[in-house]
Amino acid sequence: MTTFFSTRRSLIAAAVLAAASMGVAGPALAQDASKKQLVIGGTAGSNIDQLQAGIVPLLQKKGYKVKLVEFNDYVQPNLALADGSLDANFFQHEVYFNQFKGDRKLDLTALVQGPIAPMGVYSKQRKSLADLKEGDKVSLPNDPSNLARGLLLLQQAGLVKLKAGVNPLRVSELDLAENPKKIKLLPLDAAHLPRSLDDAQFAIINGNFAISSGLKLQDAVLLEKTPEHYLNIAAVKTKDKDAQWAKDLAEAFRSNEFKAVVDAKFAGYAKPAFLQ
Repeated sequence: MTTFFSTRRSLIAAAVLAAASMGVAGPALAQDASKKQLVIGGTAGSNIDQLQAGIVPLLQKKGYKVKLVEFNDYVQPNLALADGSLDANFFQHEVYFNQFKGDRKLDLTALVQGPIAPMGVYSKQRKSLADLKEGDKVSLPNDPSNLARGLLLLQQAGLVKLKAGVNPLRVSELDLAENPKKIKLLPLDAAHLPRSLDDAQFAIINGNFAISSGLKLQDAVLLEKTPEHYLNIAAVKTKDKDAQWAKDLAEAFRSNEFKAVVDAKFAGYAKPAFLQ
């Protein structure tokens, strides 16, 4: 008898759990499959332009209505994604993304890589880096990952030398071993760097903000050789990474149609292997 009732209670409990599970998962799956309105964020310039020209049309062909939200900083797009104001964003490289979500403890996931306008060195006062004079001011991004990226670009140009053994993804002004020209580094918010060209002799500017300010890649006195970890990523909340709309978004980035748009309208951009 005890065994019978014990078994019966177990069966009933299992049935209740199964029913509850079906009751929750069923509607959730249906909602996922029927979600056709997406809100995607991107920063001004090349990032929002890529979404508008290459990604939105492909999603619209699949029946999605897409709203793009433009940002002018590197903080709000991830916060908006985390709080549900956005379904996805496209504006950042993997190094910044991993650092930001780790620092803020955000449950976000990189969905797919995409092109990025290379970081470049620009100047209104000098024709080339060969004209750099002792004590010249060089502005560069102040967020840690892009500050490191800017310093690596100066090292690429042979203007500074970093200490041996330092983490190249986290270097700062404190990691300079040599600065023979006594360059004065001016870390600024990335969005403000184009305006700094009136005061600094050189400015190291993220590609999207350079383009949004009216600069062209060919205006740069030096463009970085962009490594893969500095390519842009599209990010989503981790709980959404397997949703059908997220799969369709990733597929759009990987498509031949998007590659054709990038080749035609975004020449000179660094690209993941599948868009080469």
